Amino acid sequence: MSNKQQVFSASPFETQFGFCRALKIGSIIQVAGTAPIGADGNTMGVGDPAAQARRCFDIIGESLNALGATYADVVRTRMFLTRIDDWPVIGAVHGEYFAESKPVATMVEVSRLIDPQWRVEIEAEALLEG
Repeated sequence: MSNKQQVFSASPFETQFGFCRALKIGSIIQVAGTAPIGADGNTMGVGDPAAQARRCFDIIGESLNALGATYADVVRTRMFLTRIDDWPVIGAVHGEYFAESKPVATMVEVSRLIDPQWRVEIEAEALLEG
């Protein structure tokens, strides 16, 4: 695929497991499950689901920007929570980033994520017009 562009982040899992943070093919951008990992590779916002969700969305935004997109281009998000009781807080953070564009969204509880300190992991899909 000659029109494939990839973006990587500070996640040590990208190298370890062989995946990229985001992939653009034509007008479609897929952002992989994004956890609250800081630039140093460590978990950010331990115990704070809102801070963790913000970190996930910030990483997603950086990946989108690197591929010529913005939050306004996002058409779907998927949020995986280890504690469903966090849904109002994480949902509110989602609303901060998508107040205008309002993509379709899914939020589900999962039994656990790779790191037990993670309360949320988020995926996104974007579509560029033209």
